[in-house]
Amino acid sequence: MDALLDIPGPLDLARTLSRFQTWGEDPVNRVSEGVFRRAVRVDGAWHAYELRWTGGPDDAQVRVTVPGARSPHVLAAAVGEARRLCGADLDLESFYLAAKTDRVLGELVPHFRGLRPTLMPEPFDMLVSAICAQQVNLSFAFALRASLVRRYGTRLETAGEPLFAFPEPAALARAQVRHLRAMKFSGRKAEYIVGLARRVASGELDLSGLAERSNEDIIETLTAVRGLGRWTAEWFIARGLGRGDVCPAGDLAVRKAFERFYNRGRPLSERAIRRRAARWGAHQNLAVHYLLAGLRLARATTGGGA
Repeated sequence: MDALLDIPGPLDLARTLSRFQTWGEDPVNRVSEGVFRRAVRVDGAWHAYELRWTGGPDDAQVRVTVPGARSPHVLAAAVGEARRLCGADLDLESFYLAAKTDRVLGELVPHFRGLRPTLMPEPFDMLVSAICAQQVNLSFAFALRASLVRRYGTRLETAGEPLFAFPEPAALARAQVRHLRAMKFSGRKAEYIVGLARRVASGELDLSGLAERSNEDIIETLTAVRGLGRWTAEWFIARGLGRGDVCPAGDLAVRKAFERFYNRGRPLSERAIRRRAARWGAHQNLAVHYLLAGLRLARATTGGGA
């Protein structure tokens, strides 16, 4: 079964999905030339699906295919995930219009036309991945997450290659801290992941219900969980829920981007970054995404790495 995605505005899907391979292998989100593969769970069963795309940012066509599926519910679930991964519901045109009044964003937008943040479909995956990324570079974070996925996730086969579903909370709730430490997780990170998984698996922490709450309520709820700070909570709001009015100002890369583009490389406080980002209102999430892309491009151009 398959379906075409209707995505208003420009879309550069190759660049949008490149985050799943920029820092290493992602066994959950497989990207190859013109094809993206992932699995969606429907009624307790996992189904692999594919995204294929053609055209440029202004004429992109994206097709979702679920090989072997016979139920329209499975296709609908795959389409729903695909829309989030493509950032389909983000209003790029309004952001581009607002960006023209900002000297930095006005220059970056033409370089990255059609770039959208990928919104993670599963909140548990989002939070565990954030724990993996705490205080380490993203290449190492990807390696940690990949090892976790291969050991505790569900393996499928698609196009002759392995594809994994991210581990269920119940699976990680049963994990042993010593086993995670043997996979190069620090003791604290291992404890954070197992502790989070137990709270979610038991129903003590309802991640799906967070979408109905305010930003401040979400931050308060998540930061009450051991191992989750404001940095994680704000990224969850931005890339898990797709809200525009948030800036993860405590993130090191975000800080470096603001310092490079708005303060000639000089240090900026978190408060100063939040004050500047607030000017963008509902476009903060997209603005930060473009600033980070601009920072990676600048570093690659000057040989400064990713």
